[in-house]
Amino acid sequence: MQNADCIVIEGSNMAECHPVGFQWVMEAKARGAKVIHVDPRFTRTSALADVHVPLRAGTDIAFLGGIINYVLRHEKYFREYLVAYSNAPVILREDFRDTEDLAGVFSGLDTDNRSYDNASWQYEGTEVQAASGERDQEYEVRTGGGSSVTEAARGEAHGAGGAAIGEGEPERDETLTHPRCVFQVLGRHYARYTPELVEQVCGVPQDLFRQVCELITENSGRDRTTAFAYAVGWTQHTVGVQYIRAASVLQTLLGNIGRPGGGILALRGHASIQGSTDIPTLFNLLPGYIPMPHAHENEDLDAFVEGEASRKGYWGNMRAYLVSLLKAYFGDAASAGNDYCFDYLPRLTGSHSTYETTMAQLDGVCKGYFLIGENPAVGNANSKLMRLGMANLDWLVVRDFSLIESATWWKDGPEIETGELRTEDIGTEVFFLPAAAHTEKDGSFTNTQRLLQWHHKAVEPPGEARSDLWFTYHLGRLVRERLAGSGDEMDQPVLDLTWDYPTTGRHAEPDAEAVLAEINGYDAEGTALSSYEELKDDGSTSCGCWIYCGVRAGGVNQAARRKPGEEQDWVAAEWGWAWPANRRILYNRASADPQGRPWSERKALVWWDPEKGEWTGHDVPDFKKDKSPDHVPPEDATGPEALGGTDAFVMQADGKAWLYVPSGLTDGPLPAHYEPQDSPFPNLLYDQQRNPVRQLLPPHPDNRYQPSGDEPGAQVFPYVATTYRLTEHHTAGGMSRWQPYLAELQPEFFCEVSPELAAERGLEHTGWATIVSARGVIEARVLVTDRVAPLTVQGRRLHQVGLPYHWGPNGYSTGDAANELLHMSLDPNTHIQETKAFAVDIRPGRRPRGPAALELVRAYRTRAGIDEHTGTEP
Repeated sequence: MQNADCIVIEGSNMAECHPVGFQWVMEAKARGAKVIHVDPRFTRTSALADVHVPLRAGTDIAFLGGIINYVLRHEKYFREYLVAYSNAPVILREDFRDTEDLAGVFSGLDTDNRSYDNASWQYEGTEVQAASGERDQEYEVRTGGGSSVTEAARGEAHGAGGAAIGEGEPERDETLTHPRCVFQVLGRHYARYTPELVEQVCGVPQDLFRQVCELITENSGRDRTTAFAYAVGWTQHTVGVQYIRAASVLQTLLGNIGRPGGGILALRGHASIQGSTDIPTLFNLLPGYIPMPHAHENEDLDAFVEGEASRKGYWGNMRAYLVSLLKAYFGDAASAGNDYCFDYLPRLTGSHSTYETTMAQLDGVCKGYFLIGENPAVGNANSKLMRLGMANLDWLVVRDFSLIESATWWKDGPEIETGELRTEDIGTEVFFLPAAAHTEKDGSFTNTQRLLQWHHKAVEPPGEARSDLWFTYHLGRLVRERLAGSGDEMDQPVLDLTWDYPTTGRHAEPDAEAVLAEINGYDAEGTALSSYEELKDDGSTSCGCWIYCGVRAGGVNQAARRKPGEEQDWVAAEWGWAWPANRRILYNRASADPQGRPWSERKALVWWDPEKGEWTGHDVPDFKKDKSPDHVPPEDATGPEALGGTDAFVMQADGKAWLYVPSGLTDGPLPAHYEPQDSPFPNLLYDQQRNPVRQLLPPHPDNRYQPSGDEPGAQVFPYVATTYRLTEHHTAGGMSRWQPYLAELQPEFFCEVSPELAAERGLEHTGWATIVSARGVIEARVLVTDRVAPLTVQGRRLHQVGLPYHWGPNGYSTGDAANELLHMSLDPNTHIQETKAFAVDIRPGRRPRGPAALELVRAYRTRAGIDEHTGTEP
């Protein structure tokens, strides 16, 4: 980021929520970079930006689409980069229809099943398969198998990287003039995203919008780069994936991917959130973004790889990644004769995300639950349903530093006060086990920039507190001891696990470096591997996560390196270790032109050295080292060998950045603006109000949706609310509300409102406000501030309400949970909740207590005409 000429921070309050990373924004600014902050609120980030752009929460695609339209209309795109490295020249099929043709939806929409058939989205001349992780659903088609995945699994989709291309080559027009080439389709799609429309939809004045367009385009091209940074302000929407897609389209048009000071940074809200997705806490992935198999009959390892791996690009090596993972899991028990224990892996029967798990609890299907570093009783959308679900369990294990709300809801939760739950009627057996803090254990953090950094234990955990590694290892050990000698086939996968980590100290703490060594992997002689390029598909290598292979190259913990910056160059390759291969910028082949020369000396990163016949430069090249820029692969080549010398995007099966996505997303090949699930405004762009394939969970009386736009009753909830984080507290509060100093700095839950809204609704500064949705009612202290400025949207004044989401009733600093107000309507790709844009009413005074609180919510539902069908249309 320090090398950027312009930085756009949107969907994040980076200065407060990611302050360590924000130092590099300030470094770039000191070097002359322009900083733009796009956010409904004026925050500490805004105060340090050159330009603050207030906009209506939930309208970022309209805003970004307007910039895309500006780039195309004014020919500000980086044409040579675009033609060489993107799918802009590729021609689409004749039967593809865009939102402009179909009143806001794409061709292939199945309204009954709330899904798209993407056959018409394909390229002319070939078929592009789904992204890795989704192709397993097409197992029968691709492998000729005879069994069908369950209907539930057929609706489950997730991308894990690249996409496979069928036989033949897609038709291309490098003049970019063919009416059905991606470039022309893109231009038509965004033609109506004008400055005038951006002003009407987002509330951003046209002059301010044009200033942003000029700053971004002036600071992009051969000699300059612009970076984007986002956080959960972009992801937590029913179209969250398409927010990031819109930024990807823009950055590809401008040639800002794979280059110093460019790219799109997903800012992570905790030290190792990146690590928890790499070695996943996600239900649908195996380590290194290998997809979890679906529940097919008679699917062996070869059939899975055939159905999943792409023909071209690095996902073509999936078998080597997966076999090495299975060897790490099962060791000598995994052999060619038993398919390397592939049958031991669990199988998906659909989406098993957090919110489906809650519904399974309510339905009595899910009987037990582990909460490790999570506090859903206040931290998840529609917190009430989280608690009701946990009240229907047989057992619940909570591991945390403090007695968080998810450990005590059975005796002091809101439903006890309202009478909806009675402690004596709750059958859930709750186990609270104190957890060690990161200072009390060894391990690694993987941060925003994919950088692994090792931390060493500073002190022993107090009392009975133990690390998560200790808990997991010893729980597994005890289960294996209980199952020892079992002849039950179902127990064999657990018994065959390699579960032999060395332990130290009086508590028998597992050696964290031994786990890192297993993750890194070994060859057949037990030597630590140095690169994922060394992984084999014949069982001779083991690797717990292929993208981390090399973190112990030479048997040395590379993540523990701390060479000072003044002793190395600006890439700082000896500070920690970045996956993959210690590469600091992904797709950096795109930092050079098609001939392998840097686009400019100022932005040089890697380049082709014709004398040595290899790629060289400041960073580790993201390309085969000896593959020349003019390399043309043989027609029968597969995997990485099938990539040509200008196929810079090596994880994509065609080696190109995708402006248009023919497969891999469930909700459309191009980002399109839809209103949030609950919105007080109609969609000005299309007849289609909401994302037609957003994920709605089965109807529940405590998860009612609200009318939106022009629907009767929508103005019962006339204000837009958004949740956010503060510097002084952390996520759901478990790490901060029990700290006296932090509780003193932010002692109570509050809401931010403008002076104009305060006057309109009779709210007094530091007084109380009651905030109501169709799901719940909360109270908050009132903070009257100019930081949340009113906007003019569609000709009327809009007020927005800011709600930090850290609070709950436990700890030193207490208050209602903002997430009580939220619905469970999810992004269909990631199953993430829409917390960043929803509609509420706000009124002065404290909320009612007990059953009276339920009556108030019911009264609002009645006024708005809400029933189980409201807001559920495709």
